[in-house]
Amino acid sequence: MQNENTRRSFLKFSTLAGLGITVNPLSAFSSAKDEEKNTGELNAEIKAGQQVVTLLQTTDVHCQLHPHDELFWENNTSVFRKTGGYANLATYFDKARKKNSNTFIIDTGDMFQGSELSVKTTGKSLQPILNALGYNLYIPGNWEVVYYKENMLKLMGGLQAPKICSNMYHDLGEGKKGELIFPPYYTWSAAGVKIGFVSYTDPLVPIRQSPAYSQGIIYTQPEENLRYYTKILREQEQCDFVILLSHLGLSQQIALANNAACEGINYIFGGDTHERVRKPIQCKYSKVVEPGAFGSFVGRLDLLVENGKIINEQYNLDEVDTKRYKPSANIQSIIARQEQPFKENITNIIGYSTIPLYRYFVVENTIDTLITEALMWKVKPDIVLSNGFRFCPPNITPDETGNIPITEGYIFDMLPVDSTVRTAKASGKQIKDWLEKELNNVFAKDASKRLGGWVVKFKGMKVEFKAFEEMGSRVKAVTVNGEKLDEEKMYLLSACEREGDAENILCRIPNVKEAANTPFTLHEVMKEYLIANSPVTPTPEGNAIILDAPSTMLTQVFGVDYNFV
Repeated sequence: MQNENTRRSFLKFSTLAGLGITVNPLSAFSSAKDEEKNTGELNAEIKAGQQVVTLLQTTDVHCQLHPHDELFWENNTSVFRKTGGYANLATYFDKARKKNSNTFIIDTGDMFQGSELSVKTTGKSLQPILNALGYNLYIPGNWEVVYYKENMLKLMGGLQAPKICSNMYHDLGEGKKGELIFPPYYTWSAAGVKIGFVSYTDPLVPIRQSPAYSQGIIYTQPEENLRYYTKILREQEQCDFVILLSHLGLSQQIALANNAACEGINYIFGGDTHERVRKPIQCKYSKVVEPGAFGSFVGRLDLLVENGKIINEQYNLDEVDTKRYKPSANIQSIIARQEQPFKENITNIIGYSTIPLYRYFVVENTIDTLITEALMWKVKPDIVLSNGFRFCPPNITPDETGNIPITEGYIFDMLPVDSTVRTAKASGKQIKDWLEKELNNVFAKDASKRLGGWVVKFKGMKVEFKAFEEMGSRVKAVTVNGEKLDEEKMYLLSACEREGDAENILCRIPNVKEAANTPFTLHEVMKEYLIANSPVTPTPEGNAIILDAPSTMLTQVFGVDYNFV
């Protein structure tokens, strides 16, 4: 959690529009003049007879094919640089392989959801790009099921490298668990050492996302079989080093690394929450890392080997700086071929924003403010709700108009699923109980109970809360349209339909009344709103007021040696 000095600096320098901050995104761009920074090389002299084994990890790229604006928090100041892009990432990989043939590259999920191109091709356009990058191993993320089970099987199956996951089973009906969908583990040998990999994805997928996506799949907790597979890797396979590849979220991964079930695991290479772990988090049984999102970073673990034994290690979070890593012409060509039929739509400008668009802060962000303002403008309920999503890189670069263009493609980046807008009624008590549950999902003291998203977003309602109180006592005050929440009163809510939910559920609020779908979708509302109101200025309004931490929180992880930068 940021201290007060950090908060004051943030309020002075960051691009968090609407919280008393001057927005000047162009001056925020820094030059990547430090060529020596994050080189990812082992800071140890390599002697004769010694070799280095390099393990590289990406995660949560969310189909961001091209370089994009990326936010960094450096010297108590927000800084933006261009990072990522699969063609640039390919150059990073090529350099790593040329420098060390003992290099192994892993992606830990959310490869097929997050862009218009992916939606238009149900993820198939990503397969040739990923295959050309030469990954060595994959695991499925929580969003790999977005096009349903059968498509997930085909998408993962079309990747040329092996896939593993130890907790996804075929559902035989009536909750009966069948065989594992993917092999549970994998081994790789190099430089005289054997490395084992076991893998887990988020078992809360049917709760966090539309239940229909994962229909036909049973997920189990890692603790159910982790000891078993660790024993196989350690004793039967005789691995020298064991890595747990996961897509559970940093809080869940820390909780697991402190659980005795994780004994025998050297590292957890994590994903899901887009956290940037620059120094491994040392837990009781394992170290935990997570390499950011959108292809902006690569996690790099170098192991120094001598006489078949690992004698040293070093972890770095390497920035895929586009000034340093020029794009691969081959990958650029593949991307262009995949995009060509859809390029006109993807680049079509729908409207403009006068302020930067981002989604990095736990409590409120300009992207989500834009979404809730559009829904309130169209539906006019008492309260609008929007999920606490993390995906979508920032958009801060103006065009010749002086404003920031919002393309159709960027609408898909913000909202890859074009859900039907839904309305329903709920009592004030239902809303308050729901708020307590949602806040616990984000701030639970027990790390294993924190889900992957951030604070749910809303408009028409103001909520004062304390993040670090006990479950049931976080909400301190709620007003709706300026009046104190009446627990007996029924309020009209608007949110997006989650396919597979029961008729009486809206945005995870149970037992709502008079639920009904509107005749329009979220993308239709966004386009109509932007056309009618551009340029927009989606300034966060302070609808969620955190009382015991800065409004500029960049992570929900606390109690460990970690800061998001």
